[in-house]
Order: sequence, then C-alpha cells, then structure tokens
Amino acid sequence: MAIDLDSLSGLVERPDDDARARLRARLALQPGASGAFGRLEDVAVWLAGVQGGAAVRPVDAPRVVLFAGDHGIAARNVSALPAGHTARAVREAAAGGGTAGLLAGPAGAAVRVVDIAVDTDPEPLPAAVTRHKVRRSSGAIDRHDALTAAEADDAFRAGMDVADAEIDGGADFLVLGDLGVGNTTVAAVLIGALTGMDAAAAIGRGSGIDDAAWIRKCAAIRDALRRARPVLGDPLRLLAVSGGADFAAMSGFLLRAAIRRTPVLLDGVSSAAAALVVQRISYRSPDWFLAAQLTPEPSHAKALDRMALEPLLDYRLRYGEATGALLALPLVRAAASLAAGLPDAADAGTGTGDTVRDDDEAPAPVMSLTKNAPADAPDGAADPD
Repeated sequence: MAIDLDSLSGLVERPDDDARARLRARLALQPGASGAFGRLEDVAVWLAGVQGGAAVRPVDAPRVVLFAGDHGIAARNVSALPAGHTARAVREAAAGGGTAGLLAGPAGAAVRVVDIAVDTDPEPLPAAVTRHKVRRSSGAIDRHDALTAAEADDAFRAGMDVADAEIDGGADFLVLGDLGVGNTTVAAVLIGALTGMDAAAAIGRGSGIDDAAWIRKCAAIRDALRRARPVLGDPLRLLAVSGGADFAAMSGFLLRAAIRRTPVLLDGVSSAAAALVVQRISYRSPDWFLAAQLTPEPSHAKALDRMALEPLLDYRLRYGEATGALLALPLVRAAASLAAGLPDAADAGTGTGDTVRDDDEAPAPVMSLTKNAPADAPDGAADPD
C-alpha cells in the first residue's frame, strides 16, 4: 500500500500553546531582569510546548539515532573521505565508539545506528543495525534516481518504524544524526531545490574538499538540481529522484516523531534537509524540531531560515555523527531542569509587593539549575548580569 502523506500530515498537531504561555508567565515572575537566562529561556519555552502538561519535565531519556548510507554521487570525487569510510564508521559507532560514542555518554544519551544504505555486506554488522537496510548505496543523483519508488517507500516506512520503536522504548527526546560519504552533496540538492538556490550558492566544502573537488561538486549539484525541480510537488518522488535511502528514512523518522508529539534535536545539514522535506509534507512539523547547530554549509543556513529555526551553537563543525547535536544536548537538558525547578512566584519573593517579611524569616530561594536544591538568595538585589 502506498504511503498516504496527506493523511499523515493531518495527524501532526501544534505544540501546547497554553503550556508555553504558563512558562513565560512563570519566568516573568522570577528574580532578576526578564530574559536573564537568554536562549535557555527560549529552549525551555519550546520544551514546555512540545512536552505539554502543567509543568516542564526534565529530559531523562534522550536517544540518538544515526541513519547511515552511502551515495553514488561520491563516485564523482566530491568528498575528501575515501571509499569504505561509512562502513568503518558504522562498525565503530555500533560498537560504542566513534565521536558519537565519545560524546553520548557525558550527554546522558544512548546511541542507535541504522544501516539503511551503507555500501557493504550486512554480515559484519549486528542484526539490529542492518534490520532496515534497503540497498547498498543510493544512485548517483546527477544522472540517475537515488532510489526506486518502492525503495523510497520502504526507507520512509523504516524511519517511521525506528521512531516508533524509540518512543515506545521510553525515549522522551530524540537526536537525529547521519553517517555517509556524499551526504552533504545530496543535502545541498534537496535544500537547493526546495528553496530555489542555485548550485554555486548551495555548495559547501563538506568533508573539507579542495578547489578542484569544489568545482566537481558544483557541477554535480547543478545537474542534480535539474533533475530535482520537476518532482518538487511530490516529496516521496523527490526523495527517490534526488535524495537517498538515508534521507528518506530521516524524513519518515521526523514525520513520525512530530505525529507522536516527541521533540527532535536536528544535527547538521543532512537532518535539516530531511526536515525541510517533512515541512513540505506538513507545515506544522518544524514546531517539533530544534536546531542544534549551524554548520559552514551555505544551504544549512537557508534551510533553517525557511523553517524559522535558530541554531543553538555555531562552532563551524563539518563532522557528522550528531556531533553538534550531542554538544548542544546538555544545553537542552539544562533548560529543562531550569524550567522544571523554577520556584513558585510566592517562593521567589516576587508576588505583588504587598507581603512583608519578618527580619528573621528565611530568605526566599532563587532559581537553581539543580531541581531539588535551590540556592539561598544573597542579601540585596540579584545582579541580572
């Protein structure tokens, strides 16, 4: 049965506006100048909306999902990474290593790797990694379709299934990352097609390519954009012609997470490209996404701007494996803890100004990032700086 994107789109709801309003009102009653916690307050308010309910809850069970796939466009020498890099990186990440493994532990997150289209035999990898494999590598999108229509459907469904499995398994916050050689080229094509960018404006240095590779990459993106533009009206067809199995799976994953009211932290340009495709399916879906970082890829900034997402970090990272998202995750968890641990207005000593406190009464607590251990307020007014 074909995927009914219109029906799925109708299942995406808006976040809880009342919950956001309640948290904004509560923040305004805390000691210190309004907005003293800057972007942490913005993230906390976003969390209030996507979590819903009476109060923000701590992020206790974040889960990182890395969709891995190779791309035929890499054969045009558009990447500085060698053939076989994806397979080696997947094996390392699946064993708990790599950059994702290094950063996930301190961030308090578990990592799942999904081989959706890595150009390697599945046997050396655990069955849990290869369960959803659609094919070995996707087609070279400057001359050929990335996938057949059936493969695009299969990859999209696989992404939805992975999202369901993670949410049903207890994940309260999802982190989306990618692994693959040639994926920044594919991302530039998808974003360029969906935003009207030309090849020269969309192209970046990706894995750190030199000028000669940049020229080859620009030509490949130019030719791929010509093939992408006629199918912009059909997101699944776009993913089949100009995306890849990993991008189709990430798109299904993001749409399912939005349907199930589960927040997602986007990593780099590839996850942003998938999110832009999902926005074409359901305009409400980006309300459930948070951008972790801004990469040096020009198309990344364009995609985030189109979705009205402001990145938390700008460290100029070019590396994948959800690196930027894992660096931003502690900020998200801090924002959740901040909001969850806010004292009531009366406890914050900010009421209406009519209450008089005896001199020997204990000072009112101020905000603390430690939920159950509010700090004592110092004598005198708090410095908002």
